[in-house]
Amino acid sequence: MEIIALVLLVVAVVFIIQSVKVVPQQNAWVVERLGKYHATLTPGLNILVPFVDRLAYKHSLKEIPLDVPSQVCITRDNTQLTVDGILYFQVTDAMRASYGSSNYIVAITQLAQTTLRSVIGRMELDRTFEERDVINSAVVQALDEAALNWGVKVLRYEIKDLTPPAEILRSMQAQITAEREKRALIAASEGRRQEQINIATGEREAAIARSEGEKQAEINKAQGEAAAITAVAEASADAIRKIAAAIQQPGGNDAVQLKVAEKAVDAFAQLAQKNNTMIVPGNMSEVSGLIGTAMALIKSDKLVQPVR
Repeated sequence: MEIIALVLLVVAVVFIIQSVKVVPQQNAWVVERLGKYHATLTPGLNILVPFVDRLAYKHSLKEIPLDVPSQVCITRDNTQLTVDGILYFQVTDAMRASYGSSNYIVAITQLAQTTLRSVIGRMELDRTFEERDVINSAVVQALDEAALNWGVKVLRYEIKDLTPPAEILRSMQAQITAEREKRALIAASEGRRQEQINIATGEREAAIARSEGEKQAEINKAQGEAAAITAVAEASADAIRKIAAAIQQPGGNDAVQLKVAEKAVDAFAQLAQKNNTMIVPGNMSEVSGLIGTAMALIKSDKLVQPVR
């Protein structure tokens, strides 16, 4: 009896193990019943029929990164490129992923390589470096259309590295160096041109400022000279008016005659002192007349009254 009970216990344990299945989160298990697809188990507790149902496939529904092996691609201008990339995909249909392809990972990898060679073959070398996004999008689109039958969704493809041959690398480096030297020369010439423009502008502004200053100085000088001439003229006119007024006074005419006689005598005296040759007027009566007039005016009482 104990042996029979033990056998029944073992059978019950095996029955429970075969019938009860717990599927983890983000997983999908494919069940076959008698060799035919029966159902896809979702996360949680699931009951199977022992010895009739069988777990055929287990799939993870998480996003899976797949490293695509590097390969040599030929561009439109017949340049070889070694391309290395990585692919991200996700199982969306566990049944198709189980029966749509014998190995969907190998299928995706091979299709990614062939599509990449086709896309790069339509581009020139320079465009392959500039349009990585275009290459990535083209690969994803081609893979996504084919992977629908495999129950797989291709999310994105990224090129990790594009490596041209060593000769191409050296020529590209030389081209980059030449381009940088060209830019440096252009920048230096632009700097010199701007410097010359700044210097010329500064000299022009300085010349304008100097000319404006000289102009203002000449204007001020002319205004000062005009003011001085006006002041002298006004002073002379005022003096003449005063002299004329004095002449109109009693004895003024005699004072003028005396002054003229004094000036004449002083002039002859200075000529006699400065020159060895004595200059004598042709008509001495004029000189004596002037002296006589001056002496007569000095002795006259009429001279004293006006000067006071």
